[in-house]
Amino acid sequence: MNQKALVRTLTLSQVVFLGIAWNNPMVFFNTYGIAAVTSQGVITSAYTIAFLAILFTALSYGKMAKAYPISGSAYTFTQKSINPEIGFLVGWTILLDYVLTPMVTCLMSTVFLNAVFPDIPHYVWIILLTVSIVAPSMLGVEISAFASKIFVIAQIIFVCLFWILTVKSLLEGVGTGSFLSSKPLFNPDVSLSVILAGASILCFSFLGFDSLTTLSEETINPEKTIPRAIIIMLVFIGVLYIGSSYLAQLVHPGFSFKHADSAALEIALLIGGNLFKSIFITAVIIGNFSSGVASTTSASRVLYAMGRDSALPKKIFGYIHPNFKTPSRGILVIGAVSLIAIFLTLEQVIKFINFGGLIAFTSVNLSVIAHYFIRNHKRSFYDCIRYLFLPLIGAAFTLWLWSHLEMEALVLGGIWMVCGFVYLVYLTKWFRKPLPEFHFDEEMIPQKEEDTDREKNPQNVSGIDREAIHQQVGDL
Repeated sequence: MNQKALVRTLTLSQVVFLGIAWNNPMVFFNTYGIAAVTSQGVITSAYTIAFLAILFTALSYGKMAKAYPISGSAYTFTQKSINPEIGFLVGWTILLDYVLTPMVTCLMSTVFLNAVFPDIPHYVWIILLTVSIVAPSMLGVEISAFASKIFVIAQIIFVCLFWILTVKSLLEGVGTGSFLSSKPLFNPDVSLSVILAGASILCFSFLGFDSLTTLSEETINPEKTIPRAIIIMLVFIGVLYIGSSYLAQLVHPGFSFKHADSAALEIALLIGGNLFKSIFITAVIIGNFSSGVASTTSASRVLYAMGRDSALPKKIFGYIHPNFKTPSRGILVIGAVSLIAIFLTLEQVIKFINFGGLIAFTSVNLSVIAHYFIRNHKRSFYDCIRYLFLPLIGAAFTLWLWSHLEMEALVLGGIWMVCGFVYLVYLTKWFRKPLPEFHFDEEMIPQKEEDTDREKNPQNVSGIDREAIHQQVGDL
């Protein structure tokens, strides 16, 4: 067994829970007020449009995970399908998304913790939260998967409690006092452009499905497992968000809040009083923690893929811990970057993330076209729909969202890309030297011993010698 390789241990359910944890179901409550105001109360339609739009890109990620079941996500897909240099720039850009997400989770938790414990300095929470996120990520992907599963279940329980209390309040006459209303879905006084503006914000609530592709080298049978996990996760999140937004609008119609940023807290107080408000704050912190662990796990795999290719310093980012089988040095770098949150605001960091995420989405949609339609000549009528038209729709929508970013985000993201281009020029000696490229070999990625034994001896599954049993039955 290659002691410096990642190991395939993750099952379908573990991958799904890691993806849901990265996505953080509690993000719905963090963005609800802003989205409700932007969409002027037609938030359920905005969520539905956002879900359908992201679905096109999710399908593209699934197709590319089948073609290249290795770590690296958009970096690897673009590098292999389009061009190594463009792949490097995409990988450099998505570092904004992956590496800074753990920082965002720390900042989001700190906001609530400072409200509860105002006497404790801001930097103390940042340090404690960063350490709590880095530790389980360092100890192994199965540890991260287990922690993610526990905290995702806790968030799901909270959402179920939110639904129950909302239904109870509606039965008591709060809000519309009815379970049927067209206002969250349609309002003749609200234009389509307003609803689309809300959808553009809510698209970022679905980010996280792309992180599943970074776990390909640690997933059993990734060609089938990763695409399935992406769809399962996205559908689950879609139902959760669309259902929650509909109920929230029924119990609190319209979009008038004291503070849009904390609108969900107002609804929590309305349906459950101070006790549920306290539970709400706890659930938000739990969600941010699980998201931080999952995003650190995913980000370290992107860094590992680039380090293995020597696109980043290999001794740091291409290193695998011999015992934990994790890219431990890359995880420590992510932790160090997260500490910069002491000097930054949540708004500043989110602007960077939005820029990197949309660049990645566009590049993966184009990678599907380059790999399947152009290179492999998949051009039947059915193939044209799968490998040309659907990816084009996904790319067009993500570019449209990208054009709606604030100018500051475009400028900051552009500066980061220029820095990446300068580094690329250095790596390639003014493009006279090709970029090193990792060549995938299935044998380089070992599985757990029990999975390997199962492949070598399919007759002996779960410790049962099926051939011997058949022989005994025949003797009888």
